[in-house]
Amino acid sequence: MILPAPEPLDWALLLDWLGTRAIPGLESVRDGRYRRMLDGGVVEVARAEGGIEVSGEADPVTVARVFDLGHDPAMLGDDPLFARSPGIRVPGAWSGWELAVRAVLGQQVSVAGARRTAEKLVAELGDGCRFPTPAAVVREPLPGMPAARARALRALAEAVAGGLPLDPPLDLPATRAALLALPGLGPWTVEYIAMRALRDPDAWPGSDLWLTRAATSAEAERWRPWRAYAAMVIWQVPS
Repeated sequence: MILPAPEPLDWALLLDWLGTRAIPGLESVRDGRYRRMLDGGVVEVARAEGGIEVSGEADPVTVARVFDLGHDPAMLGDDPLFARSPGIRVPGAWSGWELAVRAVLGQQVSVAGARRTAEKLVAELGDGCRFPTPAAVVREPLPGMPAARARALRALAEAVAGGLPLDPPLDLPATRAALLALPGLGPWTVEYIAMRALRDPDAWPGSDLWLTRAATSAEAERWRPWRAYAAMVIWQVPS
């Protein structure tokens, strides 16, 4: 299946982001292709003329979110920041639940550290080939993490199991408020979830170290309503 995408599409940056965060046993990036285990099968995604080629059984709408195929780069305008990567994308998620868990695991640790913890979670609660369900996170021991982070994950799991939606379409202000009300989920975590799972193009995790170095909150106003894309450029493309 070929899914179209407005050009330019910076495939190398997309794969770099996803590959750096890939959970062993669940997903991988190699030779310009992304592979993911889904429902017992393998989905493979590669660049194709005018978009991407998807092999395996996967929901096209979900794939489009993961690779941000609905974004039109022309909408970003002519700000010099966006000129550093005209084909920038905000990678999405196979599920909002999974992305939210990974955001919590990434709090105040390195990307590599968060990935190792996620790998343990998948191995012990997801049989090594699927992401754990909210029910599993509520009831099973959580490996390799501080007690406060485990409490945050369980509170998140209980909220999702209780009906909190984390996949579009949804009410962005209400979802943000519900997430912020959970223990252990502060503004950075919620804005990161909003960027990648809730698909808010203007989400801005402003307390992030790299973002605060790049721009004050007032300076970042010039990138509205595309601050999520500005954040991705700052994180991925050296000035």
